[in-house]
Amino acid sequence: MTPAIQIEQIHKSFGPLSALNNINLSIEQGEFFALLGPNGAGKSTLINLLAGLLRPTSGRLAVMGHDVVEDYRNARRCLGVVPQELVFDPFFTVREMLRFQSGYFGLGPENDPWIDEVIDNLGLTDKAHTNMRRLSGGMKRRALIAQALAHRPPVLVLDEPTAGVDVELRQLLWQFIQRLNREGMTIILTTHYLEEAETLCSRVAMLKQGEVVALDSTENLLKRVPGKKLRLKLGSASLPQSLSHLLRSQDADTFTLALNEAAEIEMVLAELRATNIRVEELQLIEPDLEDVFMEIVRA
Repeated sequence: MTPAIQIEQIHKSFGPLSALNNINLSIEQGEFFALLGPNGAGKSTLINLLAGLLRPTSGRLAVMGHDVVEDYRNARRCLGVVPQELVFDPFFTVREMLRFQSGYFGLGPENDPWIDEVIDNLGLTDKAHTNMRRLSGGMKRRALIAQALAHRPPVLVLDEPTAGVDVELRQLLWQFIQRLNREGMTIILTTHYLEEAETLCSRVAMLKQGEVVALDSTENLLKRVPGKKLRLKLGSASLPQSLSHLLRSQDADTFTLALNEAAEIEMVLAELRATNIRVEELQLIEPDLEDVFMEIVRA
C-alpha cells in the first residue's frame, strides 16, 4: 500500500540556518501519528513543506504517492492542514467559507451533505451563518478544523489544534477525529499536550534541532523510561535531605519522586517516619510520554 506520507532525505535551509537535516519518515495510511518536539525543532517547517508552502533544499516529499513539488495539485488535494494561527477570511460566513474551500478542489453542491456533517460534528450548527470575524477564538478554531476537512482529504494534519481551547471543543474534536481515523483517514498531530498524543497516537516521531531523534510505537517509547514516579502530599513543605536525590518536581507540599522500582516506596516512607513528616496522600504513577520527551530533549 502506498504510504500516506513519504519523506525522503529532506533538508531545508534558510540561508546559513539548517531547519531540517536529513529527515526520513514514512507514515502509513490509516495511522494516527504524533510529530513532537520542542519549539524550534522543525515541526512547522516540515508541515509547510508537506503543504507546498515551502520547497525543500533537497530531498523528496509525497502525499498519497503524489510528489509535493512535481505533482503539487494532486498532493494538495489529498491533504488537509489545520494551522496553529487563526487565519481566516473575514468576509464570509462559516458555511460560505467551507463551500469556497471545497470549490477550490473542484467540489460543488454535491459536497454540501459532507459540509453539513462536519459543521454538526464540530458544534458549529448555530454559527453556520455567522460571519467569521464575529466568532469567538474557540469557534474560529472549530471553523478552521472544518475548513481543513471540507474537501474530505485522506490525510489530515493537526498543528496544535487544541491550543487555548476549551474542554468541550477538545472532546468534540477528538470524538470526530477518532471516528474519521477509524474510517481510514490518516491523522498527523503536533501538540504540546503530550497526554493527547499518548492517548490517541499509535506511533510517535520526536524532532530535535531539525533531526528525528526518536521514532517508534507509543508503547515502545514508554518502555524507554525505567522505574516509576511516586507523588506524595506531605504535612511539610520540605523533604528530608536523604530523599533529595529522588526529587523530580515540587509543587508546594506535593513532591514527585523518581523510583527505580516499587520496592523503594518502603524506604521513602521509613525516611519520612524517621523525620516525623506526615504523608497525607500517596500515588504511584507509571512513566508517561512527557517523561520520554523530557529524557530525549535533554539528552
